[in-house]
Amino acid sequence: MAAKNTTFFSLLFGLILLGVSHLNQINALSSNYYDQTCPKAESTITSVVKKAMLNDRRVPAALLRMHFHDCFIRGCDGSVLLNSTGNNQTEKDGPPNISLHAFYVIDHAKKAVEALCPKTVSCADILALAARDAVTLSGGPTWDVPKGRKDGRVSKATETRQLPGPTFNISQLQQSFAQRGLSIDDLVALSGGHTLGFSHCSSFQNRIHNFAAKQSVDPTLQSSFAASLKSVCPAQNTPKNAGANLDSTPTTFDNRYYKLLLQGKSIFSSDQSLVTMAKSRTLVSKFASSKQEFEKAFVKSMIKMSSINGGQEVRLDCRVVN
Repeated sequence: MAAKNTTFFSLLFGLILLGVSHLNQINALSSNYYDQTCPKAESTITSVVKKAMLNDRRVPAALLRMHFHDCFIRGCDGSVLLNSTGNNQTEKDGPPNISLHAFYVIDHAKKAVEALCPKTVSCADILALAARDAVTLSGGPTWDVPKGRKDGRVSKATETRQLPGPTFNISQLQQSFAQRGLSIDDLVALSGGHTLGFSHCSSFQNRIHNFAAKQSVDPTLQSSFAASLKSVCPAQNTPKNAGANLDSTPTTFDNRYYKLLLQGKSIFSSDQSLVTMAKSRTLVSKFASSKQEFEKAFVKSMIKMSSINGGQEVRLDCRVVN
């Protein structure tokens, strides 16, 4: 999910346990948090995201992935937005996050919201709302985002090692999600975020070249699909920007990801691992057959994940602490 060069999640995330302090933060969140203090915050953020999407169709996947990667490290506190300084490399510059982009969208939204309601709306809330808008504006569901997150003051590149990786097996994925209070149901639903976006070759080379001593290609990959991946990602001299879309409709939020997963046409081995356990495979099949069931589960799990928070302030500039 935290592919080195993957647009999105590629989910999405240094909380080790969902402790009491984080539960208190969850209880503090409210869908009407800004109703009195900044009633136009949400519509303003949506307008900024919509404008950015018109200029670049990769924006929704970028924002969704950014939110996941924020939430899985120290909770959804906007720490992924902080710039590195002379004596500290931040999450943004950790290996799994090097390919994150579209930070300018959050900057533009923050500037617009500050003009309306100074020192009121946190960067963490702006990112959570922008991620929701990214899904909705790509044809996915909408939902009321609980708000009231505070922005964190700590961001360390070394902590990005805690992000679930594209080569994880089902046990490793389960453990990573469980450490954040998320269940296997949440894991399968949130993995559906891979319906949006693109991955560079480096994140799935392990499946198409030298997979095992006697097998060059991962046998769980459908043969013609594997051949197509090898054609765009040869073993050597791979162009820097070469890669593959995460599903066949990479700018539309739908359930195609699950359908392809059952056909052996997933990009990451972490994706393919979802069909290696009975319970997770049952959920994959359920979501593949019903977009409505997927959307319902995705919304529930997104609200749960995005409610993990541990920040302390409302940042005036999303790239630097106050």
